[in-house]
Amino acid sequence: MTSDLLRFDHIHLISENPDEAARWYVDVLGGAIEAHYELRNAPQINVKVGSATLLIRGKRPGETPKDRSPMQEFEDYSSHNVWGTDHFGFTYHGDLEKFCEEIKSKGAELLVEPWEFSPGSLICYLSGPDGVSIELVQAKR
Repeated sequence: MTSDLLRFDHIHLISENPDEAARWYVDVLGGAIEAHYELRNAPQINVKVGSATLLIRGKRPGETPKDRSPMQEFEDYSSHNVWGTDHFGFTYHGDLEKFCEEIKSKGAELLVEPWEFSPGSLICYLSGPDGVSIELVQAKR
């Protein structure tokens, strides 16, 4: 079966300032820089955050990246209201509200403060570098 042969590998982010973005993932979310190199005429930095690998690269010659649409509030949810990836998420194994206070003290901005998404499940959205939205979900205890 094909799904048994596939394993998640990475999230690829294009950044206006890859060094600054990588430092943000290290400082705010506790990531670790695993590699820093040049690839196809652009800097690329591999950052491990939890079990995820973020490939953060700069603009390549000829590219003209556009800004993302901001997060929008709807009746009972938030969304960028565009096709494609809306956000990526992490499960937090601890007190999510306390963690949010900690990362806000490090300069992080919350797009959506922690709230009960479903009974017993807190969720929030964090604004990452380059308009990236990151969902944090409190693991059920």
